[in-house]
Amino acid sequence: MSRLLISTGEVSGDLQGGLLVAALHREAQRRQLPLEIVALGGDRMRQAGATLLANTTPMGSIGLWEALPLVLPTLKVQRRVSRWLKQSPPDGVVLIDYMGANVGLGRKVRRRLPRVPILYYIAPQEWAFRLGEGGTTRLIGFTDRILAIFPEEARFYGSRGAAVTWVGHPLLDTLTDLPSRDASRAQLGLQPHERLLLLLPASRTQELRYLLPPLAAAAAELQRRCPGLRVMAPAGQAGFEPVLTQLLAAAGVQAEVVPAAQADRLRPVLCAAADLALNKSGTVNLELALRGVPQVVAYRVSRPTAWVAKHLLRFQVDHISPVNLVLGERLVPELLQDQFTAEAVVQEALPLLQSDAARARVAEGYGRLRQALGEPGVTDRAAAAILDAMADSAA
Repeated sequence: MSRLLISTGEVSGDLQGGLLVAALHREAQRRQLPLEIVALGGDRMRQAGATLLANTTPMGSIGLWEALPLVLPTLKVQRRVSRWLKQSPPDGVVLIDYMGANVGLGRKVRRRLPRVPILYYIAPQEWAFRLGEGGTTRLIGFTDRILAIFPEEARFYGSRGAAVTWVGHPLLDTLTDLPSRDASRAQLGLQPHERLLLLLPASRTQELRYLLPPLAAAAAELQRRCPGLRVMAPAGQAGFEPVLTQLLAAAGVQAEVVPAAQADRLRPVLCAAADLALNKSGTVNLELALRGVPQVVAYRVSRPTAWVAKHLLRFQVDHISPVNLVLGERLVPELLQDQFTAEAVVQEALPLLQSDAARARVAEGYGRLRQALGEPGVTDRAAAAILDAMADSAA
C-alpha cells in the first residue's frame, strides 16, 4: 500500500485539503492503487478519508506576538511528526499553504528521506508580496514540483527554476449543483422585502478580537440605515459561536449565528441568498466572488506586528484580497489597519446594497476573475500529478 502525507493548517487549508483527499481516493481507485493518506489538517480532511496525525486547524495565526501561545502546541506536533516519519516513512508528501510549518517539514523530509517526492499544492503567496528589495522563495530547494493554483504563481516559480504545473483554483470544483437564489431565500425564511448580509470575520481566534468588533458595529449601522437587512454570521471554527453571539449583541446587531457544524452545509445556500458580505481577507474572498456575492474586505493585525512588517521586514503588497491580486486591480474594497473602521466599512458597503451600477461593476469583474482561475477538474488534475510523482519515484 502506498502512503501519502498531506500537511496543512488553518480552516482554509483544511477545506482545500479535504477536496484534494477526496480526489486522491477517486484517482487511486481508478488506478486500482491501494492508498493510505495521513494528514496534518482538520475535520474536513478526516471526513474525506484521511487519518489525522494531528489537528492543526486551531494553530493558525498572523503576527509575531499572536503566534506565541502556539509555540508549545506546534513543538508537540513537530515531535509527533518526527516520530511518525521514522516509524512509518511515506511514499510521498504534499504540502498545502501554511508556509512557516510546511517549509520546516519539507526541509526535514528532504534531509531524512531524500528519495521521497515532495509536492507543494497551493504555495504561499510569495508571488504577491515583497520583503525588502524583491521577491524570494524558500520552496524550490526542497520541492520536486509546485502545483500552482494561480497563473501568476506558476510564472513566479517557473521563472525561478521550479518544476511547476498550473492546475487552476480548486474552488472551481465547488461550483456544481449550486442552489438557486429563490430556493435559498425560501430555505432561510427570507421575506421578499428582506436582504441578507453575511458576516465572515474570522477563521483564526485572533481575528475575532481584531476584526469582529468593527465589522459588527458596521453591520449594526447598516441595519439602522437599511430596514429589512438580515444578518447571518457563520462560525469559522467550532467554539467561536459564544464570542460571535456576545459581540454581535453588544454591538446592537440583530443577527443569527450559524454554528460551525452547520456552516459548511449551509454555505452554498447562504451565498446564493446573500446580497452583501463583510469579511476578512483570504480564501473566503474568492469563494464569495465565484458565487457572485458583493463584498467589503477588511483586515488588521496588532500594532507591533504591523510596525515590524512595515519598518523591519519592509513588507509590501499591492493588494491583500486574492480577488484583487488575481485581477491586478481594486475591484472589491479593501480596508487595512487604521483605514479599517466601522464608518469606512459602512461607506464602502452602502453603494453595494443600494446601487445597481455598483453591483453590475462587481459582477463584471467577478466574471473576468472566474475566467482567470482556469477550468473545473482542478483537484482531479492535482491528484493525478501527485500519484504520477509517487509512481515515478517508485519506478
